[in-house]
Amino acid sequence: MILWLNPTTGLSGDMLLGALLGLGAPVEAVSESIASTGLTGWSLSAERVQVDGIAATRAVVAVDDDAPERHASELIGLASRAKPEPVATMAVSALDSIARVEGALHDRDPAEVHLHEVGGLDTIVDTVGVAAALHELGVTAVHSAPIALGSGIVRCAHGVLPAPSPATTRLLEGAAVVGSDLDGETVTPTGAALVSAMGVRFTPPPAMTLGATAFGAGTKRFPQRPNVLPASLATARSQVETMVVVECSVDDVTGETLGHVLDRLLEAGAADAWTSPVTMKKSRPAHVLHVLCAPAREEALTAIVLAETGTLGVRRHEVQRTALPRRTSAVSVAGHSIRIKHGPHRSKPEHDDVAAAAKALGLPLRTVAEMASEAARQQVGPS
Repeated sequence: MILWLNPTTGLSGDMLLGALLGLGAPVEAVSESIASTGLTGWSLSAERVQVDGIAATRAVVAVDDDAPERHASELIGLASRAKPEPVATMAVSALDSIARVEGALHDRDPAEVHLHEVGGLDTIVDTVGVAAALHELGVTAVHSAPIALGSGIVRCAHGVLPAPSPATTRLLEGAAVVGSDLDGETVTPTGAALVSAMGVRFTPPPAMTLGATAFGAGTKRFPQRPNVLPASLATARSQVETMVVVECSVDDVTGETLGHVLDRLLEAGAADAWTSPVTMKKSRPAHVLHVLCAPAREEALTAIVLAETGTLGVRRHEVQRTALPRRTSAVSVAGHSIRIKHGPHRSKPEHDDVAAAAKALGLPLRTVAEMASEAARQQVGPS
């Protein structure tokens, strides 16, 4: 499942949580994940509101202890206990990035950082809540339009600072942003930290079939536009793309050389490379070397084929490939990182990683592959 964001008035943790609840993430399940941290004295509900004529969802967070200042380590410790594990991983990532940025800004060890505006318990509700909502909705990829930044000043515990604040700017490193005529803070540090923790990709909308759309309500009001975060769920669609197949027939190249050529071609950007056994003239056993590539890679890959095999020529023809969306993540199996390739219909551990882990652990290859697959299912959550 794809989540598409369009933050035309910026974003915050509560706006993102409101949008996800509006998309159907069950408040009860999200609350269970928050409760699993051990946090007490809080409540979460979803309220339907009107923002300048737009029906939106506001995440209503109430805490008994509304002190805005705490050590980052306290919040990270709470988030680390969240269940299931992928929720804790994302929430800790967001809070840890805040601690590291604040530590760098104030020349302090992140473990010693004392958080001010984002030190409240509501930050735990926002970060764990967003991670749990994504898990419940089965979101596997988040794409976004550029984030709108405000201007002017923002008042905080350290005095008057420019908007966006220095912490927010640091947390948004690598994100696509755009200026706006909005006055004041449009992106909170928590919102910026969640952008990084979610692995948001700033791209045009990918090929997808749109599903539900919801609007997360912000608390601030702008005279120029509704302060809402539009969010849409979508399923990925396959793409038909033009590819090129380069081929040559060889009867005087050893198997070792062919294996070497296949490795080189894949490393150089071939989408795929393989050989087929054939019988050539005079009944000589031979192989056809096939290379599938994007048109832009054809010249470079053809040069490799010619140089490595010594063939005097190659054939080429265009093909149409239907490509399903795919992505890669990583899981840990007994301390060993294993890459997982995800498609719409299945997820598969990377064989080389599984083999290396199996050898190091002294376990059968099949056992490690099953462990990696189960870890991947826990990571993705329900679909």
